[in-house]
Amino acid sequence: MMKRLLAIGEALIDFIPEETGKELKNVRGFQPAVGGAPANVCGAFVKLGGEAAMITQLGDDPFGDKIADEFASCGISCDYVKRTKEANTSLAFVALKEDGNREFSFYRKPGADMLLKPEDVKEEWFEDAFALHFCSVSLGDFPMKEAHRKAIQYGAARGAIISFDPNLRLQLWDDPEKLRQAILEFMPLSHVLKISDEELEFITGCASIEEALPKLLTGNTAMVIYTKGSEGAECYTAGARASALSQKVKAVDTTGAGDGFIGSFLYRLASLKVTAENLSSVAGEELEACLKFANAFCGISVTKHGAIASYPTMEEMKEWV
Repeated sequence: MMKRLLAIGEALIDFIPEETGKELKNVRGFQPAVGGAPANVCGAFVKLGGEAAMITQLGDDPFGDKIADEFASCGISCDYVKRTKEANTSLAFVALKEDGNREFSFYRKPGADMLLKPEDVKEEWFEDAFALHFCSVSLGDFPMKEAHRKAIQYGAARGAIISFDPNLRLQLWDDPEKLRQAILEFMPLSHVLKISDEELEFITGCASIEEALPKLLTGNTAMVIYTKGSEGAECYTAGARASALSQKVKAVDTTGAGDGFIGSFLYRLASLKVTAENLSSVAGEELEACLKFANAFCGISVTKHGAIASYPTMEEMKEWV
């Protein structure tokens, strides 16, 4: 039986524009949708038939209720979701530009998720964890950063794969260098690192993945996934490398696409019974199959609006892979 995925970090409400092709300041109406990158990764995993649980904190407010209700309806466990009156649930307003890319404005000063404390994370949660996934949004100078450190400690001790997608959100940081340093601090703690072509130079100072790999495959990091949007993705370990092209589609909304990619990639790793100990031994052919699967998952997702709502089921995936 497949072990479950855990993710820690922000769960929030994305306010999606009712009209596209406009800057945020010119959008006249928005629709609320459940989002947050770690939550989206859980959503992808459960859509494909896996089990996932989110570690986060929501405000004791209607938006927190909406997130909890949607988690329950799509199968993401709320067992490790705390509620608080100290802060409201985080919000993010999103604009979709003509090219399908996004513009953000966050309301999170602080958000309830930021106040989750390390002592709120319990070791027994990781008994049957396949992987723990996290991003950089919650690595700022607030309690949730140390909650991440505790979760990573517990997950690694129980043999879980630690997965990190920096998922840059520069708008949330007063100083970009602080974001870069936080990423560099947590990167070596991960076994699987996903990094995009748009993030590579900011994080590593290198213009090419070949030049950056020695800086990325360090510490505990045994696998690097390099995504290139419509140009596909590559995967690197000490013993193998693989690549796969994306199928050409007309993107209508890229919200949650990268999250769907890593969520579906992790699902395929889980189905192959990959562990933290044997990541470096996965054959190139298997890595290529994982990339193709994740590319197809993304390809379906971007043709629909929203994040979790746009993710395909395994039945829908059969038409693509």
